Amino acid sequence: MARPPISQRLAAAAIALFNENGYDETTVDDIAARAGTSRSTFFRYYRSKEDVIFPDHDALLAKVEARLTASTADTAIVAVCDAVRLVLTHYVEDAEVSLRRYRLVGKVPALRDREIVSVARYQRLFREFIAGWLSDSPDAALRAELMASSVVAAHNQVLRGWLRAGGRHDPFGPLDHALQYVITTFRHLERPQDRAEDAGQVVVATFSRAASPEAVMDAVRAHLATAGHTGPRGRRHE
Repeated sequence: MARPPISQRLAAAAIALFNENGYDETTVDDIAARAGTSRSTFFRYYRSKEDVIFPDHDALLAKVEARLTASTADTAIVAVCDAVRLVLTHYVEDAEVSLRRYRLVGKVPALRDREIVSVARYQRLFREFIAGWLSDSPDAALRAELMASSVVAAHNQVLRGWLRAGGRHDPFGPLDHALQYVITTFRHLERPQDRAEDAGQVVVATFSRAASPEAVMDAVRAHLATAGHTGPRGRRHE
């Protein structure tokens, strides 16, 4: 079986030593020795022992940015959801290190501060992308800030739940569920021209033959209430 890349070995060694001996007591030399490499090799991959806790962060940010910039206005929502899944996948693929990091960050204030900075960088990427998408809308900057915060909050809530459970469940179902709330918010934040284009569209719904007339009408009323369709003088269709 092939050995993990050096960057991953260093990260795993650092987290193990931090948990065993303490963050302040562990040196770069200790980390390099545990990973089976040298001090100079360590510094080819990381600037400090703090950096080793968040490996490949810049590469992941680049992937997120690439996914967002590859989209168009018509696929903006899909791009945001895909980008969020990229971040979660990064943690899940190396679950053991992610779980150890989670426990460690909770005990070391300096690492918690670094994590806050990392989250802020992701949120800025989403904010800038959404602001560009909504650039010709009223309050675009405010909407982008709110939307980016919601995206990051949805991801973090699911990630924390997965970490607290020891990585024992598939987090992507809960992520999709959380992102449904985000998508709903996105729909309400569409640009005015997008809403105008959709205003005259016909919605076709299908129901089971077993559905009662009351169930069908309840579903139609719920959809109209959610979509905000109004009749003459602002009254809702029923």
